[in-house]
Amino acid sequence: KAVKVLEEGFDDVTAVLVLPDRYRRRLRTTNGVERLNEEIRRRERVIRIFPNRESVIRLLGALLMEIADR
Repeated sequence: KAVKVLEEGFDDVTAVLVLPDRYRRRLRTTNGVERLNEEIRRRERVIRIFPNRESVIRLLGALLMEIADR
């Protein structure tokens, strides 16, 4: 069963190898995701309590737009 899963997923797992080296280096770690989560937590600690769901979405949207501008 395990071999079957590996055989079926092999192309998906190795798809990243066709990308240029500069992209593969960024994709092989989760550092970017971890940094994003830390930044969200840091900003959330300042606000403490969000009045509603929309305010959380605005904070996350603003953070993602800021990161995209870099």
